Amino acid sequence: MNHSLGMAIETLVAILLMLTIIYCVMLNKRLTRLKADEHSLKAVIGELITATEIAERAIGGLKLAVRDVNENLGSQLAAATQMSDQLYKQLGEADNVVRRLSKIAIAARPVTNPETVAAPAAKPASAKAVAAAAEAFSERRRSNGLAA
Repeated sequence: MNHSLGMAIETLVAILLMLTIIYCVMLNKRLTRLKADEHSLKAVIGELITATEIAERAIGGLKLAVRDVNENLGSQLAAATQMSDQLYKQLGEADNVVRRLSKIAIAARPVTNPETVAAPAAKPASAKAVAAAAEAFSERRRSNGLAA
């Protein structure tokens, strides 16, 4: 019995040793794969760092471009606002000139019928008549030595 018990224990130890060897071989394969994955992971991390640096430089360039565009647009907007104000003033002055010219044209129109002069709702003069009256008025002013 002693002999068979010793043999059984040695067989059990041999089986466990075989299982340990097989497990070590499997573990070695996994470690080899992990080592290969580590190298590829290092390569991916390197590429990611490079891409991050490129993106940071691009963002810096975009910030400069935005600053330049903002300054440019600000000055152009100020110039456009100033020009708009000038045009608004000139339109007001032109409106006053047109009103004065139409009054001059109405005053310079020859009276054909005394009833039309007394009527408060007289027809407005045509553009040609207003222009002709304004020209005649300016000619009269020039001949008198006054500037229009």
